[in-house]
Amino acid sequence: MATPIFILLGSNLGDREGNLAAAQWFLEKSGIKVNRESRVYETKPWGKENQPDFLNQVLQIETELTPTALLSKLLEIEEEMGRKRIVKWGERIIDLDILLYGDQIVKSDRLTIPHPGIPSRRFTLVPLNEIASEVVHPELGKTIQQLLNECTDPLEVRVVW
Repeated sequence: MATPIFILLGSNLGDREGNLAAAQWFLEKSGIKVNRESRVYETKPWGKENQPDFLNQVLQIETELTPTALLSKLLEIEEEMGRKRIVKWGERIIDLDILLYGDQIVKSDRLTIPHPGIPSRRFTLVPLNEIASEVVHPELGKTIQQLLNECTDPLEVRVVW
């Protein structure tokens, strides 16, 4: 059985919906299988407010890539799509983050899995909960549904489609 891997897609520049679709196309073109996808949600920006609203979506994927190799592939896709890393939490054509890689815990200079923002970010938890409510966070020992219920992030997350 394949390891369940969850990634978060985000975009707040240009054709946001098209950017999410293009990112999924690049993933599949790279041999990464998309098994499930959440609906698309819109939120105000988190961390840096003076910018356009974000669209976010969570995908459950399947790949033979290691966590580090997957990170490299996601960064390559971001670059290919025109992402420029200028300001932390700034505007972006596309953002691809590894949220969970099965029950693995990875801590390095380049990568932290589970993603440290999961418990505190409603824009991550809502779409993740839609497709993985019973998945247990490997460090916190709580389901995604429990983490969403406990989340104090006040940002509204609304379904786009």
